[in-house]
Amino acid sequence: MSGGKGTECARRRLWRWRDNPLRRREDVVEAWIVLVMLVVAVLGGALVGTVATRAIDQDLARQRADRHPVQAVLLTDTPSSTPANSPRLTAMVRWTAPDGTVQTGRAPVDEGLRAGTTITVWQDDRGVLVPPPPDPTEARVEAVLLGCAAALAFVGVTYAATALARRRLDRRRYDRWAAEWALIGPLLDRRTS
Repeated sequence: MSGGKGTECARRRLWRWRDNPLRRREDVVEAWIVLVMLVVAVLGGALVGTVATRAIDQDLARQRADRHPVQAVLLTDTPSSTPANSPRLTAMVRWTAPDGTVQTGRAPVDEGLRAGTTITVWQDDRGVLVPPPPDPTEARVEAVLLGCAAALAFVGVTYAATALARRRLDRRRYDRWAAEWALIGPLLDRRTS
């Protein structure tokens, strides 16, 4: 006994490629659409994911290069505790920008600090306060996750386009079956009555 369950399954899936009196043109078109979709999804998804990962990784590396820590002085006391569901605590701070001017603004701070405490904040090359950049490990993980999300989005769009094309083919098949039934149905009704 040669073959088996796997061989039978492969035969059923590949029936559209063989000569068969029941095979219609739409069946062959559908087989090609599915094959092309698989190739596009695999290769395109890998390409989109790789390009997105590299672009995000480069952007995060640029952030790390453009953002610099600077010492700032806290201008107000911060509360010793905040409710658990409140947003991150911010307070007014003063720091020196790269051009030498003294700047003031709001920055995230820890609880329970007194005015005059020196804290570290992050600024860009223009002296604007910015969030700290992710470290290289965090940046790599973020880039990979976003690259995977981009690849999955591409595969999803590819699948949706394929499903739409297959639905149109099904509609054509149903229309052809209805037309054929309109020709054959009355003949069968005369035989059975």
